[in-house]
Amino acid sequence: FEAKTNGNDGGRRRSTMAPKPGAGNRSAAMIKVIGIDPGLADTGIGVVSGSGLQVRGYAYGTISTSKSASQAARLERIYTKISGVLAEERPDLIVIEDVFSLEKYPKSGIILGKVCGVLLLAAIQSGVPLTEIPVRQAKQILTGNGNAAKAQLERAVRRTLGAPGPIRPSHASDALGLALIGLFRHRPDALTRAAGDGYS
Repeated sequence: FEAKTNGNDGGRRRSTMAPKPGAGNRSAAMIKVIGIDPGLADTGIGVVSGSGLQVRGYAYGTISTSKSASQAARLERIYTKISGVLAEERPDLIVIEDVFSLEKYPKSGIILGKVCGVLLLAAIQSGVPLTEIPVRQAKQILTGNGNAAKAQLERAVRRTLGAPGPIRPSHASDALGLALIGLFRHRPDALTRAAGDGYS
């Protein structure tokens, strides 16, 4: 998992958080949230740290799998990689996009459900509280439009983070959006609950 950050080194870092200018060290009041946008070809990961409505740092990237590999091997790669990210980042909360299936593409829905299955397994094994948010709800929260296009959602995420340029790929941008929602809606008592309880 390679994560681009808003650091000043101009390069790519491996799953690290870079503080925004003027930000102090992570304190007890701050939390770290990981957002995950499921996908067999590319699973987006967004990491946001901050407190309340203030974002102190962020990172993002994707877990990619090869089309030439078997489906089982691709799922194993996603599971292994996300487990490693969770162990390294040690987030306070995980937010995963709740999948849906289009009537026209039932097979895609089944595959996406399998991806979510390994992601949820890794999340619950990490012992970190997690919650799932439907994509339409995420779009409504971030843009005010539940039917917003991916480009509109990316602009909203970029503006909120103060990112200097477009956030690519879209899976990573979507994951950052989920992480932002987790940060903004966080309640102090939520993190004391058992993993999997989430919050409302």
